[in-house]
Amino acid sequence: MDAINVYADRLPTAGMTVGALKALDWVAPGQWENIVGFENMLSAYTGESDPGILQQVSERSLALFADTAEGYQRALWIYQAVDSTDHKLGNVSLAHQLGERFSALKFLAKLTPSDEVTQTIDLTVKIVAELTAFTYVNGLPGDSIGDFVAALGEYEHDSLIRMAALVTFDGLLPLGPEFLDKVDSSLRGFSASHLQGNETFKALSSMIPGGDTLGQLGFIGQTFGAVSGWIGNFVQERGLTPENIYESLKGRIDGLDGKMDVVAALIDTHTDYYAHTGTQSLCRSLMNRAIAEI
Repeated sequence: MDAINVYADRLPTAGMTVGALKALDWVAPGQWENIVGFENMLSAYTGESDPGILQQVSERSLALFADTAEGYQRALWIYQAVDSTDHKLGNVSLAHQLGERFSALKFLAKLTPSDEVTQTIDLTVKIVAELTAFTYVNGLPGDSIGDFVAALGEYEHDSLIRMAALVTFDGLLPLGPEFLDKVDSSLRGFSASHLQGNETFKALSSMIPGGDTLGQLGFIGQTFGAVSGWIGNFVQERGLTPENIYESLKGRIDGLDGKMDVVAALIDTHTDYYAHTGTQSLCRSLMNRAIAEI
């Protein structure tokens, strides 16, 4: 894995990922600014302008990330893995939708899992991924659900916009306004085989507590149950609907049109919002810790 400054310097200033995240400005007003580049982050995240202090923060941040005894590299790997598998799942979802809508392509629907199954697993495994990255960064056991739920109330900046994207792009858009009830109902009917065929789960399974796949399914359900209250409040307090999210996306991304579930699949396929904001969150965490330690 490269040094964290390499990933920070690669972040884009424009494009579909940035456009999709900016479409959520009104969901979390003033919380997220697309700060890219390690040097820019140093001054923005620490509030410092003294070159000597910034150099010390830079060196300490790079050292913390490079230390494999710390959890920063594993957290970044999780953020990147989520987006990598998301691209594949988006294509699977699009194929299934095409198979359902066009008779000549019905074979695609038979070859791919139902869209609701795919989106349910995608959403819930992403929530567990966020929990796991949180525990790595904070040096906590991987099953610290209570600590994670408590921390959600304090989420801000890059972390909050990432959760906003997860709730809207992976919940509301593909599954509709009753997505929490749909996901809960689906999870209750799942077996281990539902997870075993899912790309996101396969990529992250070694980091999900629970032992075997059935135990991991139980942990995913437990995590979703603990987080669903926060998600429900988030949606209600901000008046989020599939329609207003869809319209906001259309205002930020040129040429975006079609049914909401298709748009959700396109977001999965063509954005890296998880790794983008995850890199920013990790840089913020590293720099805040570094300035406290120097």
